[in-house]
Amino acid sequence: MKQENGFSPMDEDTKKRLAALAEMSDSDIDTSDIGEWTDEDFSKAVPFHDIYRPRKEQITTRIDADVLVWLKSHGKGYQTLLNDLLRKEMMEELEKTG
Repeated sequence: MKQENGFSPMDEDTKKRLAALAEMSDSDIDTSDIGEWTDEDFSKAVPFHDIYRPRKEQITTRIDADVLVWLKSHGKGYQTLLNDLLRKEMMEELEKTG
């Protein structure tokens, strides 16, 4: 099966089971095998953004030569630095529009 966005397409059986689950009310779903979280469980929890690793996309872009020189002046990993700077700007904007 062809993968799209890092995931294999769902087969028809899986789609039917998910559709049936979506139709059920919350009270009809058996969660008895799922224990309640304790304070200890919560103390060990890790924020999702600490473990989430977005899929990388390879692109071609043009940036000003002096900006590229500045990025490269920080040593190896200038592409990671560029991504980190863009992510910081994105997150600040998302917090403002939030």
